[in-house]
Amino acid sequence: MRPPQAMPAESVVGAPRPVGRPDQVQQVQTAGPAGASVGPSRLAAPPRPQPPAVHHAVLCVNAPAMAASGPDGQLRGHGLHGFYRNGVRVLARMELRLGGMEPLPLQGALTSTAQARFLGAVRLPGDLDPDPALTVERLRHADGVETVIVRNTGGRPARLPMEIALGTDLGPVAEIAAGHRPADLPGQVQSAGLRWAGQAHSAVVSAKPSPHAVLAGAGVLRWDLEVQPGARWSVELRAELESTTPGPRPPGGRGTGVPLPWAEPEVRSDDARAALLVTRSLDALGGLLFADPDRPTDLYPASGAPWRFGLAPADALWAARLTLPLGTRLAAGTLRALARRQQPAAAPGRTEGLLPGALRHGGPELPPTCTATEATLLFVTVLAEAWRWGLPRAEIADLLPAAERALAALREGLVDGFVTDLSRPAEDRTAHPVAARAEVQAQAHRAALHGAELLEAFGRPGAEEWRGWAAELRGRFRERFWIDDLSGGRPAAALAPGGQPLPAVASCLVHLLDTGLAADGGRHESLLDREQTRLLAQRLAAPELDSGWGLRTLSAKSPRFNPLGHRGGAVRVHETALAIAGLAEAGHENEAGALLEGLLAAAAHYEGRLPEMYAGEQRIPSCPPVPHPAACRPAAVSAAGAAHAVFALAGVRPDVPGGRVLVRPASTAPLGELELTGLRVAGEPFSVRVSRIGVAMVEEASAELQLVAR
Repeated sequence: MRPPQAMPAESVVGAPRPVGRPDQVQQVQTAGPAGASVGPSRLAAPPRPQPPAVHHAVLCVNAPAMAASGPDGQLRGHGLHGFYRNGVRVLARMELRLGGMEPLPLQGALTSTAQARFLGAVRLPGDLDPDPALTVERLRHADGVETVIVRNTGGRPARLPMEIALGTDLGPVAEIAAGHRPADLPGQVQSAGLRWAGQAHSAVVSAKPSPHAVLAGAGVLRWDLEVQPGARWSVELRAELESTTPGPRPPGGRGTGVPLPWAEPEVRSDDARAALLVTRSLDALGGLLFADPDRPTDLYPASGAPWRFGLAPADALWAARLTLPLGTRLAAGTLRALARRQQPAAAPGRTEGLLPGALRHGGPELPPTCTATEATLLFVTVLAEAWRWGLPRAEIADLLPAAERALAALREGLVDGFVTDLSRPAEDRTAHPVAARAEVQAQAHRAALHGAELLEAFGRPGAEEWRGWAAELRGRFRERFWIDDLSGGRPAAALAPGGQPLPAVASCLVHLLDTGLAADGGRHESLLDREQTRLLAQRLAAPELDSGWGLRTLSAKSPRFNPLGHRGGAVRVHETALAIAGLAEAGHENEAGALLEGLLAAAAHYEGRLPEMYAGEQRIPSCPPVPHPAACRPAAVSAAGAAHAVFALAGVRPDVPGGRVLVRPASTAPLGELELTGLRVAGEPFSVRVSRIGVAMVEEASAELQLVAR
């Protein structure tokens, strides 16, 4: 597994240069031919710095800011420690001491995605009582504000100095995450705090009340405390970033007064883990919301923190799509933000209508995936499904030209009848073909059918052409992607150039179950027939893929299985959630319920805040899932996917343009009784209750919708 590297700039759009990830395709230089000696002119490169691991970090996130420390709350400048804003480390060190001693750490945990609380204790010098007299509480917000509260619960006054040592390097987060530690900058006294100046930015830390002494050389703020028994003393510290060079304004977060772009639902279930998972997942997603400076109400999610804290189009579209049961505002904001970034026709060597995105590592047995292709195809699907959920017709019409450009990019992207990498020029795709992945064909097939529906509904030409194109792709796929074996067969994960099937058994096959929302709440036809779908469901439920915590990205039977491999065996929450929804919709509810149980069990160990991924080790009783040191926490697709896995069990499938809502819950009721209040269909509240025997009752809905239960 490769450590995080600086990834291509196009992989995160409209943000400071982001942090790379092990799943980004990298070029690796080798030392030379095997057995070649290394002479004086070819000295071995020095070892690369070790990138920081964050699986034990307490990470607060409120876009575009975040803060990271250990559970003791001290910012020590190690690894990723610090306050960050717009991709720059505002403050690297903030170490607190009372009477020359660090507080004994007692607890450090998130109270929300944006805030954390740390509690420590200090014994007074000379105190014979074994119980600590002083407690130190630190309330931290990702935006750079920290309140320190000292309480005296002892029987005598506490007279001692409190010192806070501060420092920063104003380092870019990409360099810090790659293991580089720039030197600290010299501090200067400024009014009630300290200031550090760099080439492009300055950082300022101020304190209320003002310190009694400021030592600029050491970077120390000092207060001489006298806290009476039963009393408390507090100070507020604020770290701020100032730009010293002119330039375009970076994306900001959700501004004051801008509401969340989704309804806040209430979940009641016989399984209490479901409500906690939905609540914590939506809180996590809320910390990732960005907005362009000139469009403050068009909110879209960053991919994840800390590694990809910016707009990655494919991830943003997935998160927007999976939260459609809570309203269409996130989808609308994300679609508009991406339409503004769509590839223009004038760009030489690039495909018109393409959305930006880098190659993503495909694991040890499969070729890379092109996230530009994924995002471009997903744009059409999100627009069509947002229309079904109730995005106003006028907003759809404004975005339809962008969807038509995306479909035009798809039309130009076939090689040997299949879709590969739309970001490459047509002549390059023909001259140097690459493997065609199964999930890309599923995404293209779904986009074609969704595009046909949009074109027909809005009086644009081409609907029948796209339906015919999808049918032809369906026939080719069933003929060439299916592998017969002793178990009945399975779909190939990809076709190599020349048509040879790549037989990897991987979680990416779940995309074949994701056929998309169609008219009257139905499902589009799948690339697989009914029997092939049944065989795939059996394969997904088998122990080689189902770890007990969720789906492995690669079969445990593979000789190259790695439980910590991003695409080589780790569990990715997003794909497990897609499998749960897809299996339930296809009628394989027992398999869906088993995967859901694993996801809920894992979430309980993460206090409802599922990371992007965790190790694909087999589940063992009384042993938690093994964390992945490079996982984003939070991550947009895992947060939205976890909530969607619960919503999918209610089976709410609207067709607002057709005036209907189909409700088809999982008849096995894997969560027992489930009640979802505060969903949104056609912009109006929608509530549904599913009984313990899988019967649905709609308790609140728009009067203009016809309700259909199956």
